Amino acid sequence: MKDLINGKVFLIGAGPGDPELLTLRALKLLQSADVVVFDRLVSAEIMALIPSKTRRISVGKAASNHSVPQEKINQLLVELAQEGLTVARLKGGDPLIFGRGGEEAECLRQAGIEVGFVPGITAAQGAACSAGLPLTQRGYATGVRYVTGHRAADQPLDLDWSSLADEQTTLVVYMGAANIAVIARQLIAHGMPSDLPVMAIAAATTPRERRITSTLAGIAIATALKAVESPVLFVIGHVVSIYDDLPVGIAPTGLVQEIMRSIEVVHV
Repeated sequence: MKDLINGKVFLIGAGPGDPELLTLRALKLLQSADVVVFDRLVSAEIMALIPSKTRRISVGKAASNHSVPQEKINQLLVELAQEGLTVARLKGGDPLIFGRGGEEAECLRQAGIEVGFVPGITAAQGAACSAGLPLTQRGYATGVRYVTGHRAADQPLDLDWSSLADEQTTLVVYMGAANIAVIARQLIAHGMPSDLPVMAIAAATTPRERRITSTLAGIAIATALKAVESPVLFVIGHVVSIYDDLPVGIAPTGLVQEIMRSIEVVHV
């Protein structure tokens, strides 16, 4: 059998959705790769930047619907690299923040495949900045924590609720749409005020962006009533109260203007 010549896999962060927030390095690699293996959360606007001749493989996963198990994704990346291909593994946000990029990198290294990393703006930063929310601000929050609101195989959440229920820290919940009622109930039970403001941000930084503001006690009902679709990110904390008081800045142009026109803001 002819010896295989290994290629290289780049774990690339696509950012929160707006193609203008993609890094120059990410764009260069997407336009030069032999094959792009991409997740469900990568926006259509970013996929449109990939040359039409480039091979694309979707390995998208949704809650309770893992179309391609992680183990098969790992093996797919190994096999593609063993064909001598340059592989762009494209993930929403940053590949190493709730993106399972670390697991893929470990598998690739064990197979002797070279791995490169390209950071992306993670969803928490992109969504908060799009809404004009400072995740930390003097007098409102002394820190910020990112936490997943979903576990593999839909297992019950076993988070350190006592540690998370700190109203002086902004809490950002990824992948929490299905469990937000449980998350809110646990945080309140462990000491967070029930009237603490919360913002749910869906499809952040894209023309489909939606924002819903409510309280910790009411956010589950608010998002259910508005039938908010994933991806949804929840910002929990006093910083959300700044939202209505934000000054109007310089008039945006281009894509940013299009996004702002299309955003639906609902206060419940």
